[in-house]
Amino acid sequence: MTRLILFNKPHGVLSQFTDKGTEASPRATLSTYIDLPGVYPAGRLDRDSEGLLILTDDGKLQVRIADPRHKQPKTYLVQIEGLPDDDALGALAKGVTLRDGPTRPAELRRIAPPDLWPRDPPVRYRKSVPDSWLEITITEGRNRQVRRMTAHVGHPTLRLVRWRIGNWSLDGIAPGTWRHG
Repeated sequence: MTRLILFNKPHGVLSQFTDKGTEASPRATLSTYIDLPGVYPAGRLDRDSEGLLILTDDGKLQVRIADPRHKQPKTYLVQIEGLPDDDALGALAKGVTLRDGPTRPAELRRIAPPDLWPRDPPVRYRKSVPDSWLEITITEGRNRQVRRMTAHVGHPTLRLVRWRIGNWSLDGIAPGTWRHG
């Protein structure tokens, strides 16, 4: 029977079970939170991103979740610097051209600040620079894609939380905890 784990990855945790960094400053890994042999992440989340990470023991399912050819929608709650105008939002929706080529169109909308857990460390607050929140859904998974997309239109990402992958979501999963999917 296939095992499927939905994990709410905290900020600062590597999306792998071991750290090949320096021994002088070990970093938190999945093994800090998950002690289940034989499950592996289906995709990745950057160390400075938070949210849904799916783990499974089924290699074919891993590919269906993570491989961009399967166009699995991934929804992110994104805090950005500044207040984007309609041109910036339109560019994100149509797709932008990054160094590694054009992105597929994205679904997005402005949202009110979501009711999320506090981030540790907190996002730097600047009184003179407003921030705003977007919900962005993409069907790719390039390295740091959402961060690069928002920076491309002049609104760097301050906080990135992956909320949903396909039909799986973070609903009811606290940071650093997991449940069976």
